[in-house]
Amino acid sequence: MNFVILNRPLTKILGKNGKGIIRTGCLVLGLLTVGGLLSSCSKMPEGDSKLAQSTSDTTSHPVRGIVRDLDLSDNVLVVEHEDIPGFMPSMTMPFTAKNPRDIAKVKVGDALAFQFVVTADDAWMEEVQTIPREDVHLPEKRTRPAETEARAPRVREGDLLPNFQLIDQKNQKISRETFAGKPILLTFIFTRCPVPSFCPKISGNFKELATAMANDPAMAGQVGLLSVSFDPEFDSPEILDAYAKTFSADPEQWRFATGSAEEIRKLTQAFAVYTKAEQGTIDHGLCTALVAPDGTIKMIWRGNGWQTGEVIEAVKNVLNSSTENSPKHDPSQSQTDLNLKN
Repeated sequence: MNFVILNRPLTKILGKNGKGIIRTGCLVLGLLTVGGLLSSCSKMPEGDSKLAQSTSDTTSHPVRGIVRDLDLSDNVLVVEHEDIPGFMPSMTMPFTAKNPRDIAKVKVGDALAFQFVVTADDAWMEEVQTIPREDVHLPEKRTRPAETEARAPRVREGDLLPNFQLIDQKNQKISRETFAGKPILLTFIFTRCPVPSFCPKISGNFKELATAMANDPAMAGQVGLLSVSFDPEFDSPEILDAYAKTFSADPEQWRFATGSAEEIRKLTQAFAVYTKAEQGTIDHGLCTALVAPDGTIKMIWRGNGWQTGEVIEAVKNVLNSSTENSPKHDPSQSQTDLNLKN
């Protein structure tokens, strides 16, 4: 199933030295030198009989929509929903239920009403009710124009990482050769992503990976992390630098990259990361990949369900394999070479 997410335009960054506020619609992401704060405006536009309820760090938004897919084993419903006033426009996206009983009898095609609860680091659905289909008012679907540009070939595990020309958060040019000789963990994000369980979760996981690797002598300085933004119009090096600081990212270890729209398109298409900009929003998929020192793609993880522990183990396997396959020193050959020179 394809999960997508949209966001409202990020309008302004205030402050200096990585301190300030990023605003996206009524969402507020505080850019602090150590960590960020995601909350919501307390005043929401009218348009629903039950407006969003807010505490200091939690908001609850009323949602109505149609179930398009489900995975009850993971307590996930994929819902095409109406506009959520003051939070996000109509879209199709996954919602997770904390209580499996809330969705146990839900079927594809059901019309639902529920509350979408958003905290600083999580989001879930609750108070799920089946409602009449005619009570859900979705926008008219528009015909998607045919693509005129040639698509980049899709890569799979075992293929070589395509070359790229990007710019990191320190305004330095980077390419595939920048990481030559070491494994890379590559993922795709954008800084305006408003739902904690999507891009913020991926970046949080990368922070855990960066910390674990830095504290392990066998991995410290041996692995590169690369987060590529698919929002190049907004995510400039300066904004990526501020975003990186919220995760205490060491720019020598973890790079956040932007580039031309064409370069970003080639990479997202190569990794089958769906992105679509429309009316100031972006809907997108999620993908993380492990690339070996020789540029071979070893693992591809789809979505946000991967665990940092399994990625660490995959990285260790790649590092061990690289060590085993590296040329070994032959003392007898060295002595022969020395005798010839003498």
